Amino acid sequence: MRIRQLLLVASLGVTASAASAVTIDWVSGGGAGNAADDTGFGAVAYTYKISKYEVTNAQYAEFLNAKVAADPLGLYNTSMGSGLGGITRSGSSGSYTYSVIVGREDLPVTYVSFYDSLRFANWLHNGQGAGDTEAGAYTLLGGTAIPSNGLTVTRNAGATIFLTSEDEWYKAAYYNAPSASYFDYPAGSDTQTTCTVPGATANTANCNSVFGDLTDVGSYTGSASPNGTFDQAGNAWEWNEAVVSGSFRGRRGGSFILDPSSFAASTRDYTDPSFELGRVGFRVASVPEPGTGLLVMAGLLGLAGWRRRSLRR
Repeated sequence: MRIRQLLLVASLGVTASAASAVTIDWVSGGGAGNAADDTGFGAVAYTYKISKYEVTNAQYAEFLNAKVAADPLGLYNTSMGSGLGGITRSGSSGSYTYSVIVGREDLPVTYVSFYDSLRFANWLHNGQGAGDTEAGAYTLLGGTAIPSNGLTVTRNAGATIFLTSEDEWYKAAYYNAPSASYFDYPAGSDTQTTCTVPGATANTANCNSVFGDLTDVGSYTGSASPNGTFDQAGNAWEWNEAVVSGSFRGRRGGSFILDPSSFAASTRDYTDPSFELGRVGFRVASVPEPGTGLLVMAGLLGLAGWRRRSLRR
């Protein structure tokens, strides 16, 4: 019953429990059953939600403080404490504590591997707090930073909160439901994104090192995708579930140092899932728990394409 209650809250747009502090802002990924783009991506047969923003340093620090008093799984990278990072660690193994660097709370968390992102998703799926990181949306074996099944791990049936698939990410970024068509760039435009400092100008993003650093998520207030997400162009690359070239995992969206051609729908990218790079983060997605439709209604009433292979870092 507790899981059902938690997922009712999640389906209404909040991921939280009495013992947790992380809230996810969800937006709709669009209606179910759309066709793929001419790149072959974007088809999603079910209704889902996707996080409006990239996972932030503040959210990831809550995860670390809940689960990483010791760190046998390598969920903290010491580079997070400087440079493009935003989280410091103090204490010793068994009693580590984590703090967000002032002014960097709302930047996307980076220096996270693909496996770190799966473990964060498992934690959300399992109710936060003391929730398990090794089972839930994904089953990770071996008890090591790189799971023994890391090359083959996939989303489990019944997962309710998870890392985005490539199609889920792509649809949220480019799909325009009213016209049942896809834009070429993530801010609802077929014109290449412009690189500039944060603001309300449409079709702009953090790219080409114009700002010189990561920016707070959602800072480009006039550049939401057709589905209401932000920063799917620039800022930080984002991991997705795609398995590419046998062992690499997908990432999309480009980063703040890259030319905006990297944001085009036709551009696909991937890299080693164990890499923890200062320009790669992630966002999560969710679906309702099977059979919770009536619970959701009750709650509401109570409330009243390929372009190139790249290993750019």
